[in-house]
Amino acid sequence: MKAKRPAKRRRSLCFFYIAGLLIPVALLLALASALLRDASGESPAPSTLSDNPASPAPSLGIAGGWEEDSPWQLRLVNSAHPLPEDWAPDLTVLDPYTGEEFDSRAVGYLNEMLSAMESEGLQPLVCSGYRSYESQVRIFQDNVEDAIAQGFSQEEAEQQASLWVMPPGCSEHQSGLAADIVSQENQRLDDTQEDTPEQQWLHAHCQDYGFILRYPPDKTDITGVNYEPWHYRYVGADAARAIMAQGICLEEYSPA
Repeated sequence: MKAKRPAKRRRSLCFFYIAGLLIPVALLLALASALLRDASGESPAPSTLSDNPASPAPSLGIAGGWEEDSPWQLRLVNSAHPLPEDWAPDLTVLDPYTGEEFDSRAVGYLNEMLSAMESEGLQPLVCSGYRSYESQVRIFQDNVEDAIAQGFSQEEAEQQASLWVMPPGCSEHQSGLAADIVSQENQRLDDTQEDTPEQQWLHAHCQDYGFILRYPPDKTDITGVNYEPWHYRYVGADAARAIMAQGICLEEYSPA
Protein backbone atom coordinates (compact mmCIF):
# COMPACT_ATOMS: atom_id res chain seq x y z
CA MET A 1 0.00 0.00 0.00
CA LYS A 2 2.87 2.31 0.74
CA ALA A 3 4.75 1.66 -2.51
CA LYS A 4 5.43 4.88 -4.41
CA ARG A 5 2.95 5.19 -7.16
CA PRO A 6 4.08 6.99 -9.74
CA ALA A 7 -26.87 21.82 1.23
CA LYS A 8 -47.15 37.10 7.46
CA ARG A 9 -49.93 36.18 8.95
CA ARG A 10 -51.82 34.50 6.17
CA ARG A 11 -48.91 32.18 5.60
CA SER A 12 -48.73 31.40 9.32
CA LEU A 13 -52.45 30.64 9.53
CA CYS A 14 -52.16 28.45 6.45
CA PHE A 15 -49.38 26.47 8.08
CA PHE A 16 -51.38 25.77 11.24
CA TYR A 17 -54.44 24.87 9.20
CA ILE A 18 -52.51 22.32 7.16
CA ALA A 19 -50.75 21.00 10.26
CA GLY A 20 -54.13 20.55 11.94
CA LEU A 21 -55.20 18.34 9.07
CA LEU A 22 -51.97 16.38 8.67
CA ILE A 23 -51.26 15.50 12.29
CA PRO A 24 -54.43 13.38 12.79
CA VAL A 25 -53.77 11.65 9.47
CA ALA A 26 -50.19 10.86 10.49
CA LEU A 27 -51.38 9.45 13.81
CA LEU A 28 -53.93 7.23 12.09
CA LEU A 29 -51.31 5.93 9.65
CA ALA A 30 -48.86 5.18 12.46
CA LEU A 31 -51.59 3.33 14.40
CA ALA A 32 -52.54 1.29 11.33
CA SER A 33 -48.91 0.38 10.71
CA ALA A 34 -48.44 -0.75 14.30
CA LEU A 35 -51.60 -2.90 14.16
CA LEU A 36 -50.46 -4.56 10.94
CA ARG A 37 -47.02 -5.25 12.37
CA ASP A 38 -48.51 -6.77 15.51
CA ALA A 39 -50.82 -8.90 13.42
CA SER A 40 -48.00 -10.29 11.31
CA GLY A 41 -45.73 -10.91 14.27
CA GLU A 42 -42.77 -9.59 12.28
CA SER A 43 -40.24 -6.91 13.10
CA PRO A 44 -38.35 -4.77 10.61
CA ALA A 45 -35.29 -6.49 9.17
CA PRO A 46 -31.93 -5.34 10.55
CA SER A 47 -29.89 -2.92 8.45
CA THR A 48 -27.30 -4.62 6.22
CA LEU A 49 -25.73 -1.79 4.36
CA SER A 50 -22.11 -0.90 3.88
CA ASP A 51 -18.64 -0.12 5.09
CA ASN A 52 -20.21 2.83 6.91
CA PRO A 53 -23.61 2.54 8.61
CA ALA A 54 -26.20 4.79 7.06
CA SER A 55 -29.13 6.49 8.74
CA PRO A 56 -31.95 6.85 7.89
CA ALA A 57 -32.53 3.64 5.94
CA PRO A 58 -31.55 4.13 2.28
CA SER A 59 -33.85 3.77 -0.66
CA LEU A 60 -31.22 2.11 -2.87
CA GLY A 61 -33.77 2.64 -5.60
CA ILE A 62 -33.62 2.58 -9.36
CA ALA A 63 -34.64 6.07 -10.37
CA GLY A 64 -33.64 5.64 -14.01
CA GLY A 65 -35.22 2.29 -14.77
CA TRP A 66 -32.01 0.36 -14.24
CA GLU A 67 -31.81 -3.21 -15.48
CA GLU A 68 -29.11 -5.85 -15.25
CA ASP A 69 -28.44 -5.38 -18.96
CA SER A 70 -27.58 -1.68 -18.52
CA PRO A 71 -24.36 -0.57 -20.24
CA TRP A 72 -21.44 -2.28 -18.49
CA GLN A 73 -20.03 0.96 -17.10
CA LEU A 74 -23.38 1.97 -15.56
CA ARG A 75 -24.36 -1.24 -13.79
CA LEU A 76 -25.72 -0.40 -10.35
CA VAL A 77 -24.18 -2.33 -7.47
CA ASN A 78 -25.45 -1.91 -3.91
CA SER A 79 -27.22 -3.84 -1.16
CA ALA A 80 -30.41 -4.02 -3.21
CA HIS A 81 -28.61 -4.90 -6.45
CA PRO A 82 -25.80 -7.37 -5.69
CA LEU A 83 -23.54 -8.97 -8.26
CA PRO A 84 -23.68 -12.74 -8.77
CA GLU A 85 -21.10 -14.79 -6.92
CA ASP A 86 -19.35 -15.77 -10.16
CA TRP A 87 -19.08 -12.21 -11.49
CA ALA A 88 -15.56 -12.05 -12.95
CA PRO A 89 -14.66 -9.04 -15.13
CA ASP A 90 -11.62 -9.06 -17.38
CA LEU A 91 -8.93 -7.41 -15.27
CA THR A 92 -5.64 -5.63 -15.79
CA VAL A 93 -2.99 -5.19 -13.11
CA LEU A 94 -3.01 -1.51 -12.31
CA ASP A 95 0.19 -1.39 -10.30
CA PRO A 96 2.73 -4.23 -10.14
CA TYR A 97 3.93 -2.99 -6.76
CA THR A 98 0.56 -3.24 -5.04
CA GLY A 99 -1.03 -5.88 -7.27
CA GLU A 100 -4.28 -3.91 -7.46
CA GLU A 101 -6.45 -4.72 -10.49
CA PHE A 102 -9.08 -2.81 -12.47
CA ASP A 103 -11.52 -3.57 -15.29
CA SER A 104 -9.49 -3.81 -18.50
CA ARG A 105 -12.03 -1.66 -20.40
CA ALA A 106 -11.58 1.26 -18.01
CA VAL A 107 -8.05 0.90 -16.65
CA GLY A 108 -6.66 3.22 -19.34
CA TYR A 109 -8.88 6.07 -18.13
CA LEU A 110 -7.83 5.48 -14.53
CA ASN A 111 -4.14 5.49 -15.47
CA GLU A 112 -4.64 8.67 -17.48
CA MET A 113 -6.25 10.35 -14.47
CA LEU A 114 -3.48 9.25 -12.13
CA SER A 115 -0.81 10.41 -14.58
CA ALA A 116 -2.46 13.84 -14.85
CA MET A 117 -2.34 14.14 -11.07
CA GLU A 118 1.31 13.11 -10.91
CA SER A 119 2.20 15.64 -13.61
CA GLU A 120 0.96 18.32 -11.24
CA GLY A 121 3.13 17.08 -8.39
CA LEU A 122 0.41 15.12 -6.58
CA GLN A 123 0.91 11.65 -5.13
CA PRO A 124 -2.22 9.50 -5.59
CA LEU A 125 -2.27 5.87 -4.51
CA VAL A 126 -4.90 3.28 -5.41
CA CYS A 127 -5.16 1.32 -2.17
CA SER A 128 -8.04 -0.89 -3.33
CA GLY A 129 -9.32 -1.85 -6.75
CA TYR A 130 -11.04 -5.10 -7.73
CA ARG A 131 -12.26 -7.21 -4.82
CA SER A 132 -13.42 -10.78 -5.46
CA TYR A 133 -16.52 -12.33 -3.93
CA GLU A 134 -14.30 -14.66 -1.91
CA SER A 135 -12.34 -11.76 -0.44
CA GLN A 136 -15.61 -10.05 0.51
CA VAL A 137 -16.66 -13.23 2.33
CA ARG A 138 -13.36 -13.25 4.24
CA ILE A 139 -13.63 -9.59 5.18
CA PHE A 140 -17.23 -10.04 6.32
CA GLN A 141 -16.37 -13.16 8.32
CA ASP A 142 -13.42 -11.40 9.97
CA ASN A 143 -15.81 -8.72 11.20
CA VAL A 144 -18.26 -11.37 12.44
CA GLU A 145 -15.49 -13.09 14.40
CA ASP A 146 -14.38 -9.79 15.90
CA ALA A 147 -17.95 -9.17 17.08
CA ILE A 148 -18.23 -12.67 18.55
CA ALA A 149 -14.99 -12.05 20.44
CA GLN A 150 -16.68 -8.99 21.95
CA GLY A 151 -19.46 -11.17 23.34
CA PHE A 152 -22.12 -11.07 20.60
CA SER A 153 -24.02 -14.20 19.54
CA GLN A 154 -23.56 -15.47 15.97
CA GLU A 155 -26.75 -13.77 14.80
CA GLU A 156 -25.93 -10.54 16.61
CA ALA A 157 -22.37 -10.62 15.29
CA GLU A 158 -23.61 -10.92 11.71
CA GLN A 159 -25.90 -7.95 12.26
CA GLN A 160 -23.03 -5.94 13.72
CA ALA A 161 -20.72 -6.86 10.83
CA SER A 162 -23.33 -5.80 8.29
CA LEU A 163 -23.32 -2.30 9.76
CA TRP A 164 -19.68 -1.83 8.80
CA VAL A 165 -18.96 -4.06 5.82
CA MET A 166 -20.88 -4.57 2.60
CA PRO A 167 -22.42 -8.05 2.49
CA PRO A 168 -20.65 -10.29 -0.07
CA GLY A 169 -21.74 -9.45 -3.60
CA CYS A 170 -22.82 -5.91 -2.72
CA SER A 171 -19.46 -4.15 -2.97
CA GLU A 172 -18.78 -2.05 -6.06
CA HIS A 173 -15.20 -3.27 -5.92
CA GLN A 174 -16.35 -6.65 -7.25
CA SER A 175 -17.40 -4.93 -10.48
CA GLY A 176 -13.79 -3.95 -11.13
CA LEU A 177 -14.94 -0.38 -11.77
CA ALA A 178 -14.35 1.11 -8.31
CA ALA A 179 -11.11 2.42 -6.86
CA ASP A 180 -10.20 3.75 -3.44
CA ILE A 181 -7.69 6.51 -4.15
CA VAL A 182 -5.77 8.13 -1.33
CA SER A 183 -2.83 10.46 -0.85
CA GLN A 184 0.49 8.75 -0.28
CA GLU A 185 1.02 11.27 2.51
CA ASN A 186 -2.29 10.32 4.15
CA GLN A 187 -3.49 6.77 3.60
CA ARG A 188 -6.22 6.85 6.25
CA LEU A 189 -9.74 6.10 5.06
CA ASP A 190 -11.45 8.76 7.14
CA ASP A 191 -12.71 12.34 6.83
CA THR A 192 -9.17 13.76 6.88
CA GLN A 193 -8.73 12.38 3.37
CA GLU A 194 -11.05 15.10 2.06
CA ASP A 195 -8.52 17.80 2.93
CA THR A 196 -5.64 16.33 0.93
CA PRO A 197 -4.60 18.03 -2.34
CA GLU A 198 -5.19 14.71 -4.10
CA GLN A 199 -8.86 14.53 -3.11
CA GLN A 200 -9.46 18.17 -3.88
CA TRP A 201 -8.07 17.62 -7.38
CA LEU A 202 -10.13 14.46 -7.87
CA HIS A 203 -13.36 16.07 -6.68
CA ALA A 204 -12.82 18.82 -9.25
CA HIS A 205 -11.57 16.76 -12.21
CA CYS A 206 -12.58 13.10 -11.89
CA GLN A 207 -15.52 13.52 -14.29
CA ASP A 208 -13.12 14.54 -17.08
CA TYR A 209 -11.84 10.95 -17.04
CA GLY A 210 -15.22 9.24 -16.67
CA PHE A 211 -15.21 8.87 -12.88
CA ILE A 212 -17.60 10.05 -10.18
CA LEU A 213 -17.34 10.51 -6.44
CA ARG A 214 -19.57 7.52 -5.73
CA TYR A 215 -20.72 8.31 -2.17
CA PRO A 216 -21.26 12.08 -1.75
CA PRO A 217 -21.85 13.52 1.73
CA ASP A 218 -25.50 14.44 1.14
CA LYS A 219 -26.70 11.19 -0.51
CA THR A 220 -26.38 8.67 2.32
CA ASP A 221 -30.15 8.15 2.50
CA ILE A 222 -30.09 7.06 -1.16
CA THR A 223 -26.79 5.19 -1.52
CA GLY A 224 -26.86 3.53 1.90
CA VAL A 225 -23.21 4.45 2.40
CA ASN A 226 -21.79 7.31 4.41
CA TYR A 227 -19.54 9.89 2.78
CA GLU A 228 -16.38 8.31 1.33
CA PRO A 229 -14.18 11.03 -0.19
CA TRP A 230 -11.75 8.39 -1.48
CA HIS A 231 -14.13 6.10 -3.41
CA TYR A 232 -14.41 6.68 -7.17
CA ARG A 233 -16.42 4.76 -9.75
CA TYR A 234 -15.96 4.64 -13.52
CA VAL A 235 -19.22 5.35 -15.38
CA GLY A 236 -17.98 6.88 -18.65
CA ALA A 237 -17.36 10.52 -19.51
CA ASP A 238 -20.92 11.54 -20.48
CA ALA A 239 -22.56 10.04 -17.39
CA ALA A 240 -19.78 11.30 -15.12
CA ARG A 241 -20.13 14.89 -16.28
CA ALA A 242 -23.91 14.78 -15.92
CA ILE A 243 -23.82 13.21 -12.46
CA MET A 244 -21.18 15.53 -11.06
CA ALA A 245 -22.71 18.65 -12.65
CA GLN A 246 -26.17 17.85 -11.23
CA GLY A 247 -24.86 16.88 -7.81
CA ILE A 248 -26.62 13.52 -7.90
CA CYS A 249 -25.53 9.94 -7.22
CA LEU A 250 -25.56 6.88 -9.46
CA GLU A 251 -28.87 5.67 -8.04
CA GLU A 252 -30.50 8.89 -9.23
CA TYR A 253 -28.98 9.00 -12.71
CA SER A 254 -31.24 8.20 -15.66
CA PRO A 255 -29.35 6.94 -18.71
CA ALA A 256 -30.53 8.55 -21.93
